[in-house]
Amino acid sequence: MGAIIVLMGMPGAGKGTQARLLAERFGWPKISTGDILREIAETETELGRIVRETQKAGQLVSDEILAEILRERTAQGDYQRGYILDGYPRTVAQAAFLEELARAQGKRVIVINIAVSRRSLVERLTQRCACPQCGEIYNLRFKPPRQDERCDRCQVPLVRRADDVPEAIEKRYDVYQEKTAPLLEYYRGRTAFFEVDGERSIEEIFQQIEAIVRAEMAANDPQG
Repeated sequence: MGAIIVLMGMPGAGKGTQARLLAERFGWPKISTGDILREIAETETELGRIVRETQKAGQLVSDEILAEILRERTAQGDYQRGYILDGYPRTVAQAAFLEELARAQGKRVIVINIAVSRRSLVERLTQRCACPQCGEIYNLRFKPPRQDERCDRCQVPLVRRADDVPEAIEKRYDVYQEKTAPLLEYYRGRTAFFEVDGERSIEEIFQQIEAIVRAEMAANDPQG
């Protein structure tokens, strides 16, 4: 049985970094709905306009748009063994859709929440920047690049997200608490829900997440 790995946590908890590490280790595709939506927002299309206005207001893009994007992406052949979701689901309705999609694809959903304090998240977000080419995420205080605000891999200047400003951050916190935090209760108590301490080093967090995924895959291997 294949797997769908869902990484949860507040904005800035490190989901993107852990998703990339998991993708490299298991060879599975990584889907960041945030990255996809930012790509769409840069296009001069009606959908691009809708996404831009929604993000500028600090709101979430509709479930219908995200569901169509996810269904289309995961229908490709390289998604058969498994894939990793960063930033989806964010609502109970999206979680219900994902369960239906998983059943249709013959996959098991494994949910891992990265728990970080609000104070740490604020510090991370205000210092966060990323490479516009490879998507590598840096933190100028906790994970700085070797060169001054240039990507270690691509050597291009790093950029900051337009919504990593105090006003938008506060709005995203409010939206998360209202829309996404209830998902923790939705998933809590299920055998496929796990929580890891996001205050530790990137390597320690990844080791725990990898161990969880391998154990779950082994437990649900029909040939095991």
